[in-house]
Amino acid sequence: MHQMAQSSVFLSGMGALGVEIAKNIVLAGVKAVTLHDSRQCEVWDLGTNFFIREEDVHSQKKRVEAVHSRVAELNPYVQVSVSTVALDDSTDLSFLLNYQCVVLTETRLTLQKRINHFCHSQQPPIKFIGCDMFGICSRVFCDFGDSFEVSDPTGEESKELFIQNITQDNPGVVTCMDNHTHGLQTGQSVCFREINGMSELNGITRQVTVVSPYSFAIGDTSSFPPYLHGGIFRMIKIPKTYSFETMEQQLRDPRLLIPDFSKPEAPLQIHATMIALDMFQEQHKRLPSIGCLQDSEVLLKLTEEVNETLKNKVCVNPSLVRCVSRCARGCLSPLAAAVGGIASQEVLKALTGKFTPLQQWVGCGAIGCEMLKNFALLGVGLVCVTDPDLIEKSNLNRQFLFRPHHIQKPKSLTAAQATLEINSELQIAAQLNKVCPATEDMYNDAFYSRLNLVVTALDNVEARRYVDSRSVSNQKALLDSGTMGTKGHTEIIVPYLTESYNSHFLDPVDCEEIPFCTLKSFPAVIEHTIQWARDKFESAFSHKPSMFNTFWQNHLSAEDVLQRMNLGESMEGGFQVIKLLSRRPTHWEHCLALARLKFDKYFKRKALQLLHSFPLDTRLKDGSLFWQSPKRPPSPLEFDHIETDETAKKPDQLKLTVSSEEEREAISQLEEVITSENLRMTPLIFEKDDDSNGHMDFVETASALRARMYSIEAADRLQTKRIAGKIIPAIATATAAVAGLVALEMIKVVGGYGFESFKNCFFNLAIPVVVLTETAHVKRIQIRDDISFSIWDQWSITGHEDFTLSDFINAVREKYGIEPTMVVHGVKMLYVPVMPGHSKRLKLTMQKLIKPSAERKYVDLTVSFAPEADGDEDLPGPPVRYYFSHEAESSERA
Repeated sequence: MHQMAQSSVFLSGMGALGVEIAKNIVLAGVKAVTLHDSRQCEVWDLGTNFFIREEDVHSQKKRVEAVHSRVAELNPYVQVSVSTVALDDSTDLSFLLNYQCVVLTETRLTLQKRINHFCHSQQPPIKFIGCDMFGICSRVFCDFGDSFEVSDPTGEESKELFIQNITQDNPGVVTCMDNHTHGLQTGQSVCFREINGMSELNGITRQVTVVSPYSFAIGDTSSFPPYLHGGIFRMIKIPKTYSFETMEQQLRDPRLLIPDFSKPEAPLQIHATMIALDMFQEQHKRLPSIGCLQDSEVLLKLTEEVNETLKNKVCVNPSLVRCVSRCARGCLSPLAAAVGGIASQEVLKALTGKFTPLQQWVGCGAIGCEMLKNFALLGVGLVCVTDPDLIEKSNLNRQFLFRPHHIQKPKSLTAAQATLEINSELQIAAQLNKVCPATEDMYNDAFYSRLNLVVTALDNVEARRYVDSRSVSNQKALLDSGTMGTKGHTEIIVPYLTESYNSHFLDPVDCEEIPFCTLKSFPAVIEHTIQWARDKFESAFSHKPSMFNTFWQNHLSAEDVLQRMNLGESMEGGFQVIKLLSRRPTHWEHCLALARLKFDKYFKRKALQLLHSFPLDTRLKDGSLFWQSPKRPPSPLEFDHIETDETAKKPDQLKLTVSSEEEREAISQLEEVITSENLRMTPLIFEKDDDSNGHMDFVETASALRARMYSIEAADRLQTKRIAGKIIPAIATATAAVAGLVALEMIKVVGGYGFESFKNCFFNLAIPVVVLTETAHVKRIQIRDDISFSIWDQWSITGHEDFTLSDFINAVREKYGIEPTMVVHGVKMLYVPVMPGHSKRLKLTMQKLIKPSAERKYVDLTVSFAPEADGDEDLPGPPVRYYFSHEAESSERA
């Protein structure tokens, strides 16, 4: 951020690609951006540039003037200026010396080469990025000079891992504790600390040679004392230097990123085709005309000529060349979003030296706010968007539809309103609901029947799995995506063609649970102390007040509670409530006294209690020390900041198991409170982004004190906020790229393209890597030789009021040729022959067995079938939708 805040960028071309890059780098927070363009707004721009409006076209504004104010308001800390001067072969380029990075879009290749040469020859070099997009094809080129140092090639947080053992050998081998994988590569370096025995290693850095996923060699340790126990190692990041060639050099022998390994030749084919397109423009002063066969053949001939000049020749693809010729004048806004995201990340790399730069070309051919922008530009007919969240300050640097005055307003309503400014004719319905089982009466099958496809930008696995299951049961395409920092993925799920998300569910759980005993007594790393502090916040300020209020809501009045307790009636939660009342502070000084007592409880008495139970010399049955890594012995903290009243004592506490005398005392206290106080507490919802509410102050301070007590290095406020707030890092560049890729696949889904056309994508803009893969083909499960089904199949049976379970089984057999041996509704087993009494159910009606609500028209049942061979497991079948009447079936299908 410091580097970016000192950097200026020159960006030429305010078309679809240029405005995407402008948006992303301004949101990122560079010092200054100069937007350059000399063209006027045209009707064409309304479908590709989300910052140009109809009035800009009517008033014949220049594009750069139209977008300037809208780009500038994205981030008030960035200086955004405009330039409309001519940029051509005779322009004096010395003005570029004021910039650290130059980005060109919509610029002739000859002019790109001239400007690139100028930038490369400066000392230090001006970082250069050239971007082009013609129809379905695009390219990005980077040149950051002869020697470009990167301080952090991957951006991955350095892991700290505990050590199980270090051999006294040449080479010495380090083994990770509990078979944790170290994730290291040979040649990387690690630093050690907290080692007992082989203490010479503490504080020094050693280069590693990987032995296995769980161990690595670190050179000669034979002269050191034997390793005893403990120790932590951390990977040290070593700067790396990259060398770049000029565009002139790279045109003939390009270093290309290969996104799709099933088509390794495609990047070079696209490279040759786009150079030929540049030559066509130079010769004809225009792009090929749409559908002109003569222009296609001219372009094909030029591509073959270009291919002959390449160091590594490629087989020219005539169909690709003709397709490029046919649509070169077009502009696909989702492609601009995807390429703009990639190019913007390269700008940030150029300015900061963080992450591995692109070397040197990427070319290709055909989330949230970004999704809506793409839908608006594409002219989608109707969009229903729902999100229960409110806009937070941290959203502003990546969600470009939001502004500071939108904070604490609903995301969906605000985004919908902003999207209408891009396309006023878009029909958009904004809602504030979660899509989950609790809202299934709203997002029911009738709702899904009105959709063509479902697009998700969810942040957790559970929600993904649920929406996937609803999309499959309603045979709707699902376009799923997500980002984490510089990483992103897209997954395309199409009815009857691909597997679903749940079919190959391999995602890890959202977060690794920390064992309760570790949090309570044996924290080993800062994450443990932060989670402990967050738990204390929830317990004290959220859970207990909620329990308190729930108790009173469940009873008619305080007097009623008092009367029932006087009669000796046991009331669940009653004494916990009285306990809270008896401790509730009534003035600020009381709060301070309670806080002082809590300090001693958490940071002194707890440590003393643990050391009393487990003295420092405690040993386990095998003779090893109890207090050894990862267990850290606590050190009691003394409160020594101010003078305190040593006579202060805790308010009287009530035990949960009480004697009759204590019970009478509790009732007496309750009587006193009822007559004098309001019996309500206000639960606090943890809010990490409001520095005035004290929430982060509590968590940061409590975590730091506990860390000191256990000799753990404390975290700063930002790291504490990230961990306590469970923040998933998100940046504008990755968000734009993933949303563009999804919108491209949406075009294919709506267009009815075949299976081979769909592509899933994973990318990491930090490395950089982009991987396109084919979607997984849907599998069919064989029940009998002539009977099979896939996840997309759904059988149906229509009954009536007197339709019995036996009738249902017979109907399945007659309609589908196989008889069910088990019928289940949700978690309820309707018919399992081996279960006692289930044979009698055959005569019961389906209405009686299922007990549907009055408005329920159908249910989905799970059935299975007898195996062909005895002893085999029952065979699964597709879901069977049972309609309670013909009228129900007709209305549902309508």
